[in-house]
Amino acid sequence: MSFPVTRLRRLRKNKTIRDMVEETIVRPADLVMPLFVCPGKGVKNPIKSMPGNYQLSVDMMVENCKQLYDKGVKSILLFGIPEEKDEHGLVATHDDAIVQRTVKAIKKELPDLFIIADVCNCEYTTHGHCGTIVDGDVDNDLTLDTLAKQALSFARVGTDMIAPSDMMDGRVGYMRAALDKAGYYNMPIMAYSAKYASAFYGPFRDAAESAPQFGDRSSYQMNPANSDEALREVDLDIMEGADIVMVKPALSYLDIIRRTKDNFNIPIAAYNVSGEFSMVKAAAAKGWIDEERTAKEILTSIKRAGADIILSYHTQDIIDKL
Repeated sequence: MSFPVTRLRRLRKNKTIRDMVEETIVRPADLVMPLFVCPGKGVKNPIKSMPGNYQLSVDMMVENCKQLYDKGVKSILLFGIPEEKDEHGLVATHDDAIVQRTVKAIKKELPDLFIIADVCNCEYTTHGHCGTIVDGDVDNDLTLDTLAKQALSFARVGTDMIAPSDMMDGRVGYMRAALDKAGYYNMPIMAYSAKYASAFYGPFRDAAESAPQFGDRSSYQMNPANSDEALREVDLDIMEGADIVMVKPALSYLDIIRRTKDNFNIPIAAYNVSGEFSMVKAAAAKGWIDEERTAKEILTSIKRAGADIILSYHTQDIIDKL
């Protein structure tokens, strides 16, 4: 039937009927808040390029997590800024490293808060790349051993899930084997499977103090022009034991989220990254957009594209308004 028999505006007449036929709903349970922990005590360093976000010392992180939990945030993703760095990222592999201390402190106060630990080396290496450098580039296989050690340490201190973001070939299988051998076969892995070499990461590198000291990450992160390759990456991670696969960034890669959803029967995460967040904040500060409406629309678009889990810096501002 066509107009005038069919009038689609009938289902938009008022809020009640619009809510009744709403197709995509973002729930508080869908959202994960990324957080940055740093050395010291009583530290709350504003991240200038990410308004409303901070580098927090362990004690301040615990207090911040209590406030987030009371607002309805049930899951966080932790990134660490260490006291010192080394050439390989080994500072992140022991049970008293910055993220590990934070996990233990949070779990003592908030045992039900779901903690995801990012597994990578860029915050922990002197050169800012995601692994061990050999002949000017990251050596894939040498890096796998460091990543596995980091994952095992996170498991020992009570982390609920690990999220490898390094984009080394074979790292999911390597970590899965190491975790299973050590008895941590119930530790879920959320793999950054389709992680692109994106320009949208700039503010994050300020927050995590992880900018590469030379070159870029194009030899291991994906070419933004490639879509078919993303499906190959996802397929490999699933075969290696990933429980959840991630697309990062989200907004410029909604097509990748959709293709992943259409091709794989597995939970999909999407990372609404720092640059995407900061653009909204900047435009809102100028009065050019309505921040709350824009944030809700962005999160809805990511969910509509097929994401089951959304990692977003908007989480702390929006979760109690959903």
